[in-house]
Amino acid sequence: MDELTKLKQELKNLNAEYAKIKDIPAEKRGEFGRELNAKKMALLDKIMKAEEAQFDAEVKPLDITAPCAPNEPLPELYSTLMGSRHPLMVELDRVIEIYKLMGFTAVESRQLDDEYHMFDSLNFAKEHPARDGYDTFRTEEGFIPPAHTSTMQNRVLNRFKHKLDEGKEIAVVVPGRVYRNEDVDATHEHTFYQCEGVYVSPDCNMGQMLGILREFFEKYYGQKLNIRTQPGYFPFTEPSLEFMIEKPKSLGGKKGDFLEMLGCGMIHPNVLKMAGIDPQKYHGFAWGGGIDRLVMLRYGLKDVRHFEAANLNFLRNFK
Repeated sequence: MDELTKLKQELKNLNAEYAKIKDIPAEKRGEFGRELNAKKMALLDKIMKAEEAQFDAEVKPLDITAPCAPNEPLPELYSTLMGSRHPLMVELDRVIEIYKLMGFTAVESRQLDDEYHMFDSLNFAKEHPARDGYDTFRTEEGFIPPAHTSTMQNRVLNRFKHKLDEGKEIAVVVPGRVYRNEDVDATHEHTFYQCEGVYVSPDCNMGQMLGILREFFEKYYGQKLNIRTQPGYFPFTEPSLEFMIEKPKSLGGKKGDFLEMLGCGMIHPNVLKMAGIDPQKYHGFAWGGGIDRLVMLRYGLKDVRHFEAANLNFLRNFK
């Protein structure tokens, strides 16, 4: 007879004792009843603990992450379809690796920022339409989910400007997620990824910037590419350019087909001043482009909404 069975038998015998109360003298019934109740409560406590111990011994913890019960065959779904990295993360790592091989340091962007870093430090005029709350998201506390990775320029310049005093250059890329108040469709998404580049030295120029960008895209697509630029406008660069590459053969491109890939330009003197860098002594250039577009072009995707949809059928195409 196990311990739990013995305790239950004791409880049964104890309950039989209650029948004797009527035979106890009236003046002793109260004390007899109190002692009997105390014994019963102690016995019930032992029984409960014994039952818990028996349950713990018989029932093994359930692993809710397991695809099947112990000793059961793995379901066909799990044996044939394993997990994979998100294509955006795969390509973002490729982008960062190329820039690192070119001597750049990678600094991650932020998920929330403020008015100063989003606009003021980037030479946005007070009346500039991009400050309008309808163009960017804002929290009730006044924070702004960054609409571009350029929001990190001031921080990067401040963090690394000591290198200029050491006779070195600032060479940083900033990958990060950005947010915009967009009408979502096949080519527009409210949440996507960008990669910013910032370079500052005593004698850098636009020719160096175009050379770096050309080198990047040639490494990324694995072939020699022609490039083209056209004038653009960004408050934080002057002059500003829109950078294009000849459509790679891997994407079905033909000679003369060009794709606009990013915006770039020489860092505006006011932006350098905001970071405490003398624009008379140092010059810089910067660029920023979307990672989602790179992935769409690389894999021939037609709908940007796939990236944020958590569609397993889509994600399983990337092993």
